[in-house]
This record gives sequence, structure tokens and C-alpha cells, in this order.
Amino acid sequence: MTYCVGAMIDAGLVFASDSRTNAGIDNVSTYRKMKVFENAGDRVIVVLSSGNLAITQATLAQLEQIIKRGNVPNLMSVGSMYEATELIGAALRQVRERDGLHLQQNNVDAGANFIVGGQIAGEPMRLFLVYAEGNFIEATPETPYFQIGETKYGKPIIDRIVNKDTTMLRTVKCVLVSFDSTMRSNLSVGMPIDLVCYARDDLRVLHSRHLDESDEYMRRLRILWGEGLNRAFAELPPPDWMA
Repeated sequence: MTYCVGAMIDAGLVFASDSRTNAGIDNVSTYRKMKVFENAGDRVIVVLSSGNLAITQATLAQLEQIIKRGNVPNLMSVGSMYEATELIGAALRQVRERDGLHLQQNNVDAGANFIVGGQIAGEPMRLFLVYAEGNFIEATPETPYFQIGETKYGKPIIDRIVNKDTTMLRTVKCVLVSFDSTMRSNLSVGMPIDLVCYARDDLRVLHSRHLDESDEYMRRLRILWGEGLNRAFAELPPPDWMA
């Protein structure tokens, strides 16, 4: 399992992904689920992935091979984020058509999803959610974020905090709290966390951080959030009908 978040606010874009691919009694393995395609001054495209690891790896590898060929439309040459997302959806569809049946014959889920966001020179920032079938939807000011993977534990805090007017710092803090909530309730999501922040119209990555178990900020955030929840809960009035 995995957990990834992409949020689009007026100030920019925030992306985060965990790195756990398998959690069991004897086996915990990690693999980065964030890929950044950047040409400073021209484009920043961030791709987050969840689902069958072989499918997501093959999809990204195919996209990278297309970039190397250079004589066909690719993520580093297309003129819009919509076209970039179309390429990702098409690559995912091709990989699933090639490998999906073989996986299903062995009762292996071939599903995969992507969050794709960024900005290409000449157009505004955009954020998309790509479904396993290769089709996709776009974020709006009313729905400014997407989650993939283990979404239910981190969703409530994001719903309460993040909207298009939320500051970058507040969004980052909220996203990391959503990861803490998810990791506390589901062992299949775990550190390290990859975090990328992009400022509107900057056309280069603003901040990139790899947060592992030793990260001091993440440690303090988890402690203070837990203490704050306990204080808020203690201050809630008891139900009058039980007085």
C-alpha cells in the first residue's frame, strides 16, 4: 500500500509520497513513488504513483524511454500539462494491456493510479488524477487536492484545512499531519516521506526534502499534533443528556 497527496493552492503546488511498498512481520521494503521531470525555466512535472509496483515502474520507464528518443512528443517537449497527462494515461494503458492479463491470471491486482501536477511555460499550474484505465480528471479551486493509495485516514485533516487560499507553509504542515495520521493507523504506509514544493510561475522546484525517521521536524510535528489532539479532546464539553 502507499499514500500520496498532491495539493494545488494559489501559492503553488505541494506533493508528498511515502516510500513503503510492503509491510509484513518479516519484510518491510521501500521504493520512492515520486518522479520529478524538471527543465528549469521551462517546466516542472511531478508524478506520484500508487498501485502495482511493476505496472507503475514500467509506465515511468516507458515515459523515460520516449524522452530519450526525442523525436516524438514526450513529457519534456509537449506544450501543456493536459498533453503530458495524456501521455501518462496512454503509457499506463499500454502497460496494463501488455501485462495486466498475465497478472490477473495469477490473482495479482494490476491496478495503478497517478497524480500528475506542475507547470509548463505559457500556461497555468495544473493538477490531475490519472485512473487505472488511463483516463483522468483535473483539480479545481473547489477540489484543490488529490490523494491516492491509503486515503481515508489523512483525508479529514486536509478537508478541514486546505483550500485554494491556504498558504504554502500551512499546506505543507497539513499534508505532513495527514501522513502522520495515516501511518499511525496503517502499517502499510511508512517513512521515508518525499516532499516537493513548487511556487506558482517559478518553473523550478522550490523545495525538495526526503524525511526519514531521524528528521527532527517530523518528530516534533508528530509529538505536538498528538498533544494538541489530546488537549482539544479534553476541552470538549460532555454530552448534557448524560449529566
